[in-house]
Amino acid sequence: MQHISLTDLNLLIKDTLNTQLEPSYWVVAEIGELREARNGHCYLEFVEKDEESNQLLSKSRATIWSYSYRSISAWFQSITGESLKAGMTVLANVQIQFHEVYGLSLNVKDIDPNFTLGERARKKQEIIAQLKEDGVFEMNKSHPLPMVPQRIAIISAESAAGYGDFMNQIGNNDYGYHLHSQLFVATMQGDKAAKTIIEALHQIHEQMEEFDAVVLIRGGGAQVDLDCFDDYELASHIAQFPLPIFTGIGHERDETICDLVAHTKLKTPTAVAEFLIRGMRIYEEKINLATNNILAYLNQKVEREQHKLNDRKHSMRYALKKHFNKAENQLGRYQQKLQYDVRKSFQNTRQKLEIYEKTLELVNPETVFKKGYSYTSLNGKSIMGQKLKKGDELKTITANQEIKSKVEASEKRDYS
Repeated sequence: MQHISLTDLNLLIKDTLNTQLEPSYWVVAEIGELREARNGHCYLEFVEKDEESNQLLSKSRATIWSYSYRSISAWFQSITGESLKAGMTVLANVQIQFHEVYGLSLNVKDIDPNFTLGERARKKQEIIAQLKEDGVFEMNKSHPLPMVPQRIAIISAESAAGYGDFMNQIGNNDYGYHLHSQLFVATMQGDKAAKTIIEALHQIHEQMEEFDAVVLIRGGGAQVDLDCFDDYELASHIAQFPLPIFTGIGHERDETICDLVAHTKLKTPTAVAEFLIRGMRIYEEKINLATNNILAYLNQKVEREQHKLNDRKHSMRYALKKHFNKAENQLGRYQQKLQYDVRKSFQNTRQKLEIYEKTLELVNPETVFKKGYSYTSLNGKSIMGQKLKKGDELKTITANQEIKSKVEASEKRDYS
């Protein structure tokens, strides 16, 4: 049986590959592993997985030599804003190499950053489409924002510069406003970030009646650090959270999916603080304006009522004066009439008295006596109406005499 050595076989394979294959191929693959060596070389493992089952379909070792890696990585980062890393899908120009000892490997000659941008955008759009299909994309935006959010739950890393900036901006605002805030610690970058942020949301949900809104903040950093905020599960939790969520993730270039589903997106933690302070300032200005309007209305009302009161006072003063004048005139007439009546009454009384005086003068016994009349009495009573008999002693009074006599005889006179 004819045979060859393993070395000869590998050399045959190497020679066949060199003669039969193109100098290089553009290959789409996911970076399964990436390791940078001290000598500047980059060792990778390219993989391809089934999109539905995530099952590994193929795998190949690859190398980017140091002299190429420096330019490829710098160019890639300048275009995409992030470094090459595991889990990233790339379009790589590779040269197939076969070594009789180390076997088959790929020598990466170039990587197209625009493909990665497009691939990331595609995945991002797929997640956005899924959230919209789930009917949750706009849910958090639909929550009514409290007029003055003052009880804030903060999700951030405790040592993050962004958290410090936020608290400093809130604590040293020019208006002396105070916010009640509570920090819920989470990892803000890397593979564990999405999971810890979701856990923080669950903690807030357990005591959500104590808060008006949630603030998700982090400091600045590389674009690659923002990948966790494009996670479907995290975005879905934010979208469906029952409190308004503000994001201040600290980037100026791109919007993450978490930004898109949050109630309010702001660029930086400081911007979130300024937004809250501005909201309180606007509310205070509205209150001041309303207060001033109320005071102005009340002042106008008081002024109008004062005018009315003055008018009524003048009217009442005029009416009282008129009434007093009328009463005074009536009183004057009453006084004149009373004086007239009194004079007339005095005159009538004087006339009556004069008549009574004359009458009394006429009936005065002395006057009668002076006219020659006398008064005869029996036992102190006038003899008129008495039957006199012989021997009765009579007393007769004249103007200047008192005569005593005895009856000798009496007889009845008839004047008919």
